[in-house]
Amino acid sequence: MMDVDTAGQSQTPGLNGKPTASPLGPLYDPLPRFQHLSLDSPSDQKHCYEHLQVSSQGFHRDLDTRSSRNSMIYRNNVAQSVQQVSPEAQVSSIVPGASQGRNIPPSFLPLMKEGTQPSKPYQMPSCSPHSPYQAISPPFPYMQRGLLNGPQSPHEKHLPISPLTFQQCANRSPQSPQDVFEGTNAQTADSAGYIHNRAALPSSPIQQHAQWTCSPHTRGTMNTFIPAQDRNIMPQSPNSESRYGLDPELLPSAVKVMAEDRAEWEGKVFVSEAFYSLPPLATTSCIIEDRGNASPFAIRSTSYCVPSEGQTALLGRLPLGALLTPLANQNAGEKPLPVCREPDCVVGCSCCGAAMCPAMDWQDCGQRFYCPFCGKLSEVPWQHYQPTKGVDGCRVDKDKRPELSMGSYEILHSEKGEPAALLLVIDVSASALRGGHLEFVTQQIQTLLTSLNGEGDDAWSDVRVGLMTYDSRIHLYDLSPVLSRPHMLVIAETEELQLPVREGLLVSLKDCIHSINSVLQLIPQFSLECGDSGGVPIELSVRAGLAVLQALSCPGKLLIFHTAPLIEMGDTNLSSGFFGSNKPKSIFQPSEPALSLAKECIAQACGVYLFDLSQQDVGGAWPGHIPYLTGGALHTYSHLQGELDRERFSIDLKRTVEADTGYKAELRIFVSKDLRVSGCYGLFVPGPSTSRVALATLDWQTTLAVELAHNRALDETRGVVIQAVLSYSTQSGDRRTRVHTLTLRCSRHLQDAFRHYQAQTLLTFYCKKMYCAALERPLQDLREELQTEVTEALACYRKHCCSASVSAGQLVLPQYLRALPVYLNSLRKSEVLLPGLRSSVHQRLQQRCQVLSMDTCSTTTHFYPLLLPLPLSACSCNPPNPEQALRCCGVSLKPTGVYLVHAPLTLLIWVGTQVPASTLVMLFNTSCFSSLPSGETKLPILENPLSICIRSLINTLNSQAPWARKLWVVKQGDTCEEALQRHLVEDKSPNGGASYADFLYHLHVNSVRMAQ
Repeated sequence: MMDVDTAGQSQTPGLNGKPTASPLGPLYDPLPRFQHLSLDSPSDQKHCYEHLQVSSQGFHRDLDTRSSRNSMIYRNNVAQSVQQVSPEAQVSSIVPGASQGRNIPPSFLPLMKEGTQPSKPYQMPSCSPHSPYQAISPPFPYMQRGLLNGPQSPHEKHLPISPLTFQQCANRSPQSPQDVFEGTNAQTADSAGYIHNRAALPSSPIQQHAQWTCSPHTRGTMNTFIPAQDRNIMPQSPNSESRYGLDPELLPSAVKVMAEDRAEWEGKVFVSEAFYSLPPLATTSCIIEDRGNASPFAIRSTSYCVPSEGQTALLGRLPLGALLTPLANQNAGEKPLPVCREPDCVVGCSCCGAAMCPAMDWQDCGQRFYCPFCGKLSEVPWQHYQPTKGVDGCRVDKDKRPELSMGSYEILHSEKGEPAALLLVIDVSASALRGGHLEFVTQQIQTLLTSLNGEGDDAWSDVRVGLMTYDSRIHLYDLSPVLSRPHMLVIAETEELQLPVREGLLVSLKDCIHSINSVLQLIPQFSLECGDSGGVPIELSVRAGLAVLQALSCPGKLLIFHTAPLIEMGDTNLSSGFFGSNKPKSIFQPSEPALSLAKECIAQACGVYLFDLSQQDVGGAWPGHIPYLTGGALHTYSHLQGELDRERFSIDLKRTVEADTGYKAELRIFVSKDLRVSGCYGLFVPGPSTSRVALATLDWQTTLAVELAHNRALDETRGVVIQAVLSYSTQSGDRRTRVHTLTLRCSRHLQDAFRHYQAQTLLTFYCKKMYCAALERPLQDLREELQTEVTEALACYRKHCCSASVSAGQLVLPQYLRALPVYLNSLRKSEVLLPGLRSSVHQRLQQRCQVLSMDTCSTTTHFYPLLLPLPLSACSCNPPNPEQALRCCGVSLKPTGVYLVHAPLTLLIWVGTQVPASTLVMLFNTSCFSSLPSGETKLPILENPLSICIRSLINTLNSQAPWARKLWVVKQGDTCEEALQRHLVEDKSPNGGASYADFLYHLHVNSVRMAQ
């Protein structure tokens, strides 16, 4: 195992039922039968990777120069750790002089006698920091066999493995291609085996490879240790150290990958055309110009070159799919999405229902068109007929019609539905009245409604608003303007909820603003008419609000302000949820009553937004299943006791009401006829079809992942087409259909597919797939599946796609997947898949739902936060930018610095012990480090350049976050420093997860073994 659960959780990972003690087989390459496929390598390719030679004549040429770069092999260069290798280059390993003439095996392979069968692949051993047992460290680290690899053979033994270091492997041949690095440095080895940089001679180009080798003076059992760090590098923190002696600073850097992409695309225009290659990363802000393909912020494919055969795709092991964000926002400077009226729009396929798009192939002079989704021909109505021209067969009116020339457009339908309503439901039970914060809640609601009515926007002044209060009964309010004052309707029988149908329950805001304000002022003055019954179920308020919307046939947002203790609805003995179930189910599964109620809300387009004001966290039912399944959200506060909680409440309330939302949405997914949608992952209630999803509400960040599979071989001339068609209603009731179409190329060469994957997209896809699978499968199995899939993928790439012969000590990764290991390791040891002792069940449930709804950019920042060094003086108070981001490890933090950690759910400031007193005064208004308060705080408003700069940066980052976040101040050495350690994802996790260096080492070890 590569990581273990914390104490008390290892036997039942994630409380998912019985422990999975069934052994798994070895991780050898299980796909030898696929070697007859065209893999861009000779047919007589040998299994030994040292003799792998890749033909350069069979390469599939790419139209994009970025994707035509060759495979990336990492080298030992502190300044530049990545360099390209030409397919024609012959790579030779330079062995230190002391080891020449000796037969030294690769350090990661066990020493075996001749005729001995290779041992099984390694699994990473790890011990939880909370475990009562202390691991005994031998004088040199051992590679231990994981429990899941099956019982150990009596003839097998644990074999010692020496620590590793990066050594130099250079080819000084005069015919070597010119080094692609800027400012290439040659390196010399000192007596300790280190590599130091010196200026390279222009006439001596060098090709460098990162090689993990053993000490040149060791034979047999290896007891010597070669230090991995350069003497100039600062000592690492204990959590950053590798048990195998690897220097984390020399490993592939996710920060560097993002910086390179921003340097190439930041602020520039990316032309989105059919069959285009890799787009900019999701973390890069650029302008998208639509020329026939949807923006990558709306549809982002896992690979922009799809394998043409299903067996080739299975051999590569990486998933085929796409990430869909139908209502994605457009960046500043982009043209608005074109809108065409339904009568004027060319109708799509009459057979499968796909919308019109540039991928349709026109025939018979424009009288018919070929649909790539179903493979059938459809007739064009005479009203929309136009002839074609040219050899491409394009219609003469192509440039005038968005549906014929644009990858994304919107159709405005003629029919108009009911406008969405805003229904406010407030808890007035005994615990709420005694809490003393109802006055603040009603004041905030009143202020928000007054501001919406006073903006002069008809869309908000015409929105229908309703008000409801509840304890053990339901209180409805008739806000009709014809009444002299509002009327209260009390419903005491809540078992069979029957509501009177009255038009005054939902009234336009401009007509009821005075009536609703008068009621809100009276709510805090309610008397305690009933005793504290111990709690009110959330489902009661949801059912009452849903009944109002159903009676008036209206979609809307249901805002519930709940204070009473959380209890489950109905008989808990009959509940199939976690807290009352007799069956071993996952804690993430909603109960049957909650799931049934969520389906009713989806049918009515009722999005539930719950503001939980109670203090209770553990021991009661989690109330977030219904909100998140309906496209809403759960916001938790602690009785609004502090000023910071009240400020967060105001921000969340305003964002919830004012957010652009689609109602009664249905998403249909179409793919080329030779493909099928095999899975759909996200925050929704699954339906009978994986290619059709029903949503009550959705916003600009709602993102789903779809997985594709082959039905038969693809036609390389036609490529692959993916289309997402979203039908929804706006706030004003307009019915619209938004269409996004993505056209990709396909190839029979596996190398082309690997070169067109992006690590951030794969991280988001795996996150959604694994978090959805957590409903049914043990968490330990999911972590092992992630490790196995990426290991087999790297082994396949090393065996079939590597563009040069490489030694066993060289780390080989596809060019745009350099950051994939650190991303997936962060996902494996996240709070959802690997819980810690301090992680409550409610926190894990909420974090899973929050991350599932994120788009690619937010997901990437969540699993690899932005670590920014803050300026320390007024003369250097330029606001930091992402270009200055540091690696998320303890080594990046210096005692003399102040750092900001930015993630979608977290914002914290780390302060070192040696920060100058002047900096503390300008930022925190204190000159003593010991007197600096730690924990949740708010920066004081100080009139100095440094304070203004940092507060402006925090406000900018908070405006980009989907929720209001707490700002934490963490002092070096303080007890709350664990909150920071969870975000240093390259280090060992406090929950027991492996460090990035150790995880990457084991990926390399197992992938090399599989490639043999």
